[in-house]
Amino acid sequence: MIINYKNSSVHYKLEGKGDAIILLHGFLENVDMWQDLVAKFSQTNQVVCIDLLGHGKTDCIGYIHTMEAMADAVLAVLEHLNITKAHIVGHSMGGYVALALAENKPELFKGLCLMNSTFEADDTTRKLIRTRASEMAQQNYEILIKMSFANLFAPESKDRFKNAYEKALQIALETPLQSYIAAQEGMKHRPNRFDIFKNLECKKLIIIGKKDSLIDSEQIIEQIKNTDIDFIEFSEGHMSYIENKSDLSYNILHFIEK
Repeated sequence: MIINYKNSSVHYKLEGKGDAIILLHGFLENVDMWQDLVAKFSQTNQVVCIDLLGHGKTDCIGYIHTMEAMADAVLAVLEHLNITKAHIVGHSMGGYVALALAENKPELFKGLCLMNSTFEADDTTRKLIRTRASEMAQQNYEILIKMSFANLFAPESKDRFKNAYEKALQIALETPLQSYIAAQEGMKHRPNRFDIFKNLECKKLIIIGKKDSLIDSEQIIEQIKNTDIDFIEFSEGHMSYIENKSDLSYNILHFIEK
C-alpha cells in the first residue's frame, strides 16, 4: 500500500487485527525483512511494516534523510491508518527513527524495542567512517555494499544462514546510491537520545547481539543500569532477525504481551 507524502510515495504493509505493532527496518533493508515475524505477530495483532525514506518502494526525497524526516514519514502512515497507540520495534537505523518519533510523539508509544540498535550518537570515528563510505559508494557501490554487509553478521552466520544472507544482501544492493548517501548523512547527524529513551513512559527493551561489531553492548548495558530499560543478549551478530530468529520472535511477543 502507498500513501502520498510530500508529493512522494511512502510504502507500507498491513496485516492482522488487534493492538498495533509497528516494525521499522534498518539501513539497506526494507519491509521484506519482517516477513517471518509478521506471520506470527499478525495472528493476534495489527502489524504495520513501513519502508523508510529511500528504501524499498518508498521514494528518496532529498540529499539527506534525517532520522526526524524518516520519523515524520512514519507518523504520516500511522495517522493515515488512525493508529494512536502502538508497540514499535526498530532494527538498527529503524531504532534511531523510532527514537526520533518518541521525541516528537511520546504519547504514541505502548512499548519501544531497540533491536540491534542504540540511543547513542555517532562518535567522531563513526562519523568519519560514514563520510568515507559515502565517498567510496560513488566509486564502486557494489563492492562497498558486499564488504560492509559481511560485517553485520557473526563470522559463522554467513555460511550457516547462507540463503537468508544472500537474500538480504540482494535487497541491500537494490537500494539506490542516493538513498544510501542520504541515510548515511542522516545517521551521522543524529543526536544522543538516551534521555528520550530513559524518560519515555512505556515498556522499553534493547536487544543486543553479543557478536555485534557495530554496537558497544558493554557501554549500553552500563548506561541503562538503574533505569526501567530491559535488555536481552542473543548469541550472534547485528542481524538478529536472521541469526537468532526463533529467540527474537519469542522475546518480542513476550515483550508486547507482558
